[in-house]
Amino acid sequence: MSEAAPRRTRMTQDERRRQLVGIGLRMLVERPIQELAVDEVAREAGISRGLLFHYFPNKTAFHDAVVAAAGRRVLRNTAPDGDRSGWDAVAQFAERYFEQVDRRRASYAALVFGGGAVTLEGARVEDLRETMGARVRALLDAPETVAPVTDAWTAYLEARALRWSAVPADRRTTGPVEEADHCVRALGALLDLD
Repeated sequence: MSEAAPRRTRMTQDERRRQLVGIGLRMLVERPIQELAVDEVAREAGISRGLLFHYFPNKTAFHDAVVAAAGRRVLRNTAPDGDRSGWDAVAQFAERYFEQVDRRRASYAALVFGGGAVTLEGARVEDLRETMGARVRALLDAPETVAPVTDAWTAYLEARALRWSAVPADRRTTGPVEEADHCVRALGALLDLD
């Protein structure tokens, strides 16, 4: 008696797109976005390469969707609690950002640095930084004129979190709270200069 082939379940277009992006996100942990092979993603999803292109018009559109999903994940995981406001909320955001980068350092580094410059058409890594800068401005009720400061600060926050998370946990001299506090004080100093 031969074993029956596994039954394929039909998915809606949205369900299939979510499945494919989810596979891409998981693979992003192991490799830069530019090396995400659509053939491998399609194979894991149990569909043909051609069918993948039914859901995404080309490889760049698929990569854009994965980058956008990774960015949404970072934003969701770093959002401060709704009852926090002002500098307290910024401090919680910064602490959660350090924790997020530490928890998913490989995938975050692959997203940000890849194997070279990320030049995707729709979703850009810079969009994530700008969105985080806008979040900080909203939390502080700061004017749009300080956007260059808050956007640059998010790049500083990112660089510091990546450097800190590269040190093995048992050799770190600071934790995410101390690192976040330093970054928040740096933002305060920058805003005072502006």
